[in-house]
Amino acid sequence: MFDIQRHYTAMGHYSIQQGIESVHREMDLALDAAERPRGSVSLLAVSKTQPPEAIREAVRCGQYDFGENYLQEALHKQESLRDIEALIWHFIGPIQSNKTRQLAERFTWIHGIDRLKIAERLNDQRPPAMGRLNVCIQVNISGEATKSGVKPSAVATLAHQVHRLPHLRLRGLMAIPEVPHGVYEPRTAFRALRQLQEDLLPLALDTLSMGMSNDFESAILEGATIIRIGSRIFGARDRPV
Repeated sequence: MFDIQRHYTAMGHYSIQQGIESVHREMDLALDAAERPRGSVSLLAVSKTQPPEAIREAVRCGQYDFGENYLQEALHKQESLRDIEALIWHFIGPIQSNKTRQLAERFTWIHGIDRLKIAERLNDQRPPAMGRLNVCIQVNISGEATKSGVKPSAVATLAHQVHRLPHLRLRGLMAIPEVPHGVYEPRTAFRALRQLQEDLLPLALDTLSMGMSNDFESAILEGATIIRIGSRIFGARDRPV
């Protein structure tokens, strides 16, 4: 059996509890600087490539929201952790059409919708008994040719189309800004995403999913409501799941 404590001791006495506590301290400092109430940002632990035992350790520290990028890996973890009923699973990776049924049936949040076809498939395949599927539209806010996401100019059209689908609940926007060579100024991109969301009024949106381990403080200053943190919680991965 994989020994989670030995694993993180081998990585330099790093612990998941220390990682979570450190992130929460910095979240609170950023919220204070932004004059926002503490508790107004949710921490999404990005657990891709992490073993189920690492997720169990995070749960013992009070973390229940987990983000996965790879469907088959996520399904394996969900089966391994079925005894923990309070887990909330977010899918944050690229979405293929042939994977939408399992996503609709096994997740509470989808962060990466970037076209109507995918949204319609998720809507049609969502079991009504599960309630509406929470979704965010992924925006290619930096205009990168190799990155998923809808162009900023197309956000409004897609948002109104998704908003009309009865089994989805459009919560807001998500982005992964470009990390260029040289000085990284993420606040410009985060501010642009926030402005896009504000322009979508009167749609009742409440979520800005933005900010990762290297820039979440800037994201909070610009209005993030969900930050997606992996390495700051779990450390680097050194073995396969």
